[in-house]
Amino acid sequence: MSSIHDILADIQTRMVAPKNSWNDFGKYKYRNVDSILQALKPFLLEHKCTILMTDKIEFAEGRVYVLATVTLSNGTDSISTTALARESLSKKGMDESQITGTASSYARKYALSGLFAIDGSDDADALNNTATYNEPAPM
Repeated sequence: MSSIHDILADIQTRMVAPKNSWNDFGKYKYRNVDSILQALKPFLLEHKCTILMTDKIEFAEGRVYVLATVTLSNGTDSISTTALARESLSKKGMDESQITGTASSYARKYALSGLFAIDGSDDADALNNTATYNEPAPM
């Protein structure tokens, strides 16, 4: 049986997660959790591995954050990574559970991207479309 690090290295070097979704407002293609999972599943089957995604709600300075953890396991060993997303205070047309779901999806996408070394350099989230950059407030 290959080590979990060998399996991860293989997935990181061979997996391609396409940007198969389109944002009409921003006019850009992007990938979501579903497209990453679709690209990942053949590798999981090939290596007889599983992934587990979990969320934990955290509170900091009066705000709600979703901490997503993604774990790759070969049944013996595992390796994990996490990502954090803050809930929006409000989102037009969404109820509170949808706002939490959006933060969960966002955090999971970035945890998956981190674990499987998915390049996001040309994602809309990585583009600087503003004239100035404001350093985020510390948590």
